[in-house]
Amino acid sequence: VWKALEDPTKHVVVQTAPAIRAALGECFGYEPGTRVTGKMAAALRRLGFDAVFDTNFTADLTIMEEGTELLTRLKRALVDKESVALPMFTSCSPGWINFAEFYYPQFLPNLSTCKSPQQMFGAIAKTYYAQKIGKKPSEMVVVSVMPWTAKKFEAGRPEMNASGVADVDYVLTTRELAKMIEEAGIDFRSLPDEKMDA
Repeated sequence: VWKALEDPTKHVVVQTAPAIRAALGECFGYEPGTRVTGKMAAALRRLGFDAVFDTNFTADLTIMEEGTELLTRLKRALVDKESVALPMFTSCSPGWINFAEFYYPQFLPNLSTCKSPQQMFGAIAKTYYAQKIGKKPSEMVVVSVMPWTAKKFEAGRPEMNASGVADVDYVLTTRELAKMIEEAGIDFRSLPDEKMDA
């Protein structure tokens, strides 16, 4: 991530999961659970990220897409009398997906075909957003900050490449982000509150 941030030819964006804003503060002496969203956004900008985004946006997209998929399956089953895989399970958790692939492959047809919010963000960042700012997908670097290490595995899955390159390039945990902030010499507690990018 440091190498990407130092590369002037790359447009490096970061997305943060909702849990990060309530866990990161603990690394800097705040009471556990204290929301530090504004300071986190400020720290990410000072680390050199070109844009700071909230994964909540694509969590909403995932919910909408999964809801549409479920309604389509129900219509096919109830109205069209087709045989479809029900119930439908969410595909948001890479730990759950891995568990199903290894231990319950018979349920794979029941999984939603939607990408997780992390992966949906990466796909949108390297397609829609890249086009909007005049960049090629290969010029983009997408970094995620997630509360669980299974997201690292998910980002590395070979099918996660909607733009022809990996949707998400790097995944940091809360502690890894805190370490980067400390390595950069940023005084987290004295940062002003800043907003995420739209």
